[in-house]
Amino acid sequence: MAKTVFYSFHYERDVHRVQLVKNINALEGQPVLNSQDWEKVRQGGAAAIQKWIDGQMAYKRVVIVLIGKETAGRPWVKYEIEKAWYDKKPLLGVRIHGLSSMGTVDSTGGNPFTHAGIAGVPIFDPTATDWQNKIDSQATYGNLVRNIETWSAQGVIRP
Repeated sequence: MAKTVFYSFHYERDVHRVQLVKNINALEGQPVLNSQDWEKVRQGGAAAIQKWIDGQMAYKRVVIVLIGKETAGRPWVKYEIEKAWYDKKPLLGVRIHGLSSMGTVDSTGGNPFTHAGIAGVPIFDPTATDWQNKIDSQATYGNLVRNIETWSAQGVIRP
């Protein structure tokens, strides 16, 4: 059975990239809500969102922050990072800006762990470039497929 993980990410901007990560099937993550289900959770307000996060993260063994261009500034990503750190769950980041979303790649985003005031959390970057130094989304996906399971074992835990 695959290792169970909680994926933290910026829903609106990166949900298509996250679907690619989940489709690898190397790790078992929480369900990625479709836009209607996510909207139902959001309509319940902050308490409903926090309850959903807490429930989804409760029995996961690792928390992986999937880092896109705007992930670092998202308040719920910060909450998820802080919760994982407090709960002493292994924590790591994987950059996903080089994966294709609707045919386009993105630019690198900031470090969400620094934004949350936590140092020393590893961030892995599968991004590959071609001979013109442009992001090659297919090669990036291949790097992710080959490495995500190994990376998931390298998270750090709060001392």
